[in-house]
Amino acid sequence: MSRVWFETVAEAQRRARQRLPSSVYSALLAGTEKGLTVSDNVAAFDELGFAPRIAGLSGHREQGTTVMGQPVSLPVIISPTGVQAVHPEAEVAVARAAAARGTIMGLSSFASKPVEDVVAANPRTFFQIYWIGGRDQVAERMTRAKAAGAVGLIATLDWTFSHGRDWGSPHIPEQMTLREALRLAPQGLSRPRWLVSFARTGRLPTLTVPNTVPLGQPAPAFFAAYGQWIQSALPTWDDVAWMCEQWQGPLMLKGIMRIDDAKRAVDAGVTAISISNHGGNNLDGTPATIRCLPGIAEAVGEQVEVLLDGGIRRGADVVKAVALGARAVMIGRAYLWGLAAAGQSGVENVLDLLRAGIDSALLGLGCSAIADLTPGHLVIPAGFTRRLGDADVPG
Repeated sequence: MSRVWFETVAEAQRRARQRLPSSVYSALLAGTEKGLTVSDNVAAFDELGFAPRIAGLSGHREQGTTVMGQPVSLPVIISPTGVQAVHPEAEVAVARAAAARGTIMGLSSFASKPVEDVVAANPRTFFQIYWIGGRDQVAERMTRAKAAGAVGLIATLDWTFSHGRDWGSPHIPEQMTLREALRLAPQGLSRPRWLVSFARTGRLPTLTVPNTVPLGQPAPAFFAAYGQWIQSALPTWDDVAWMCEQWQGPLMLKGIMRIDDAKRAVDAGVTAISISNHGGNNLDGTPATIRCLPGIAEAVGEQVEVLLDGGIRRGADVVKAVALGARAVMIGRAYLWGLAAAGQSGVENVLDLLRAGIDSALLGLGCSAIADLTPGHLVIPAGFTRRLGDADVPG
């Protein structure tokens, strides 16, 4: 495995843009409508400052923690993202990288690689599930994931099926047929290294999603599964409680942005929640997740594990999230850029950069462990937080 080093996540993004066809790269940027939420997810971290110390600093900093019973060497885990056509090894490469760096792999229901292969690459895999079909179909997918060895379940409910973008959405074919391949050929030829990486495997980028059906059944095309999802009856809180009972193991509910929803999640029996706006791919105009973290952590942090995803680009962002009440964060675009830039080693590179940034921030703050972090280590401007769904605060 070749080793290509980059110094920042921003550099990984730059290399991903250089390597990928324009439509593939545009799909990674994503974000609905005007992209207000995508922008705020990142910009909000810049509003938070640090209150550093200069003497009596700790010579050793501990980053390890646990997420839903699984030990991790740093408070960063892989967020599930669908069809990773940025690299031939896709989710398997990401899983290997996460295992090599001592952390958890989140695998999407819409992944391009089977859950069995991903768990083999990283036994600490959480399987992510959407509410597609009804309880019988959801139970089938849970059964397959558990049989494969997934050690946790992530239920994602934050999706309004909005796909409009003011700057235009890339064309994604329903199936990668020869006709589609010829239509997209100019893009591919403009990025020969990406094209050659797939040519060496003898296969075109796959747009099928094998984890949405029982093992042994033909994998449907992405848009076939997506269409079923859109047409499925929307889940209720009773369905969330049913999932917890059916899974009989650690379960994270992803997509929480409101305090009242966080409390309902606790009542439903979840193990953890992730404060998430689907990376800006849900309802545009939703606040940045880091703005909603303090209120939610205060309300339910003693009852469930609280994670956060959205906008993480450096180790300092991770430290800010942990200081405000998150046990760990989940990353998405950051590792996809690393995967596009250099495969497994690129994902490892991103995780190494985050680890180094966390260590530097802990050193400057005089902390010997991430568990020492508190809001007192931050400079928080007035009006920064958003307390959505708080009965005590209007709005």
